[in-house]
Amino acid sequence: MDRIRIAQIGITHEHANGKMYSLRKLPEVFDIVGYVDDREFSKSPRFGNDFVKPYEGLRKLTLDEAFNMPGLQAVTVEVPNNELVPVALRCMERNLAMHMDKPGGEDLALYKTLLDGCKERNLPFQMGFMFRGNPAFQFCIAAIRNKLIGEVFELEADMNHCYGGEPYQEYIGKFAGGIMYNLGCHLIDFVAAALGRPENVTPFLKSAPGYPAAIRNNCMAVLEYPHATVTLRSCSKDIADTDGRRMKIVGTNGSIAFNPLERFDGKPVELSLNLAAAAGEFPAGKHTLRFPPQADRYEAQLLELARIIRGEIANPYTYEHDYLVHEVTLAAAGYNRWR
Repeated sequence: MDRIRIAQIGITHEHANGKMYSLRKLPEVFDIVGYVDDREFSKSPRFGNDFVKPYEGLRKLTLDEAFNMPGLQAVTVEVPNNELVPVALRCMERNLAMHMDKPGGEDLALYKTLLDGCKERNLPFQMGFMFRGNPAFQFCIAAIRNKLIGEVFELEADMNHCYGGEPYQEYIGKFAGGIMYNLGCHLIDFVAAALGRPENVTPFLKSAPGYPAAIRNNCMAVLEYPHATVTLRSCSKDIADTDGRRMKIVGTNGSIAFNPLERFDGKPVELSLNLAAAAGEFPAGKHTLRFPPQADRYEAQLLELARIIRGEIANPYTYEHDYLVHEVTLAAAGYNRWR
């Protein structure tokens, strides 16, 4: 089939480099027409590293040149967090399919305008939550929905790390919702897919020891369901870094646990499943499930986007789901009270 003509708008989002590396691994699927360097117009807080190497050999475009590129079908929106939605709205107005990175901005109503516009135009819209292509997370969603471990009553997960040094702490301090706004959304996307809409959301926005209260780099949120509590944490001063990220899910028939949440070193993610009684294809007892190593975070999701654009599949994540995720995220990050 013809390749999908795509441009990347922005290079300074935290996931921008990884997204471009993934796109360039898929030359049989995507025709990358160029990229827009948002440093020329962006004023929002950003945190990034190498803004050059991933884009070597590609055509640099202005925003207007990208929007007027003949035959352009899709874009990846990778500008800083608080400019994602305004830029995506301009893409929507030009009827471009898009992958937009997280989170959906600090204004829920503006994000809803974007989603409603995409829905009215039947435009493919994909949020860049990094666990959507993770097979262990997909197993957990199915296990919860199909009650493999019975009725879930407890879920705990974290997005801790220690990368970025002091510049990262300063960066996080630019957001009222701190690190829960910036990273907690990845876990909320998973929880909403597995458990749906919570009854209540309570944020706990703290600073790590030694930091002023305005730098909310040690956050927790509790999501309440009729018979379950979900505890989500994110702190940027955990010496275990991303290898320490973990998931624990407990239900009336068993439990699921795994750590780390992802790996790209050629080794599988190992998940522990413990069942009180046989369920699905598993007998009672303890099981270790090993999921195939991922090539990278984004490849599976970008391939899914291509299939959505070509009309081969419907988007497995609806506009309504994406709205719910951000509604929860803003409540978990203290922007809005849960209703």
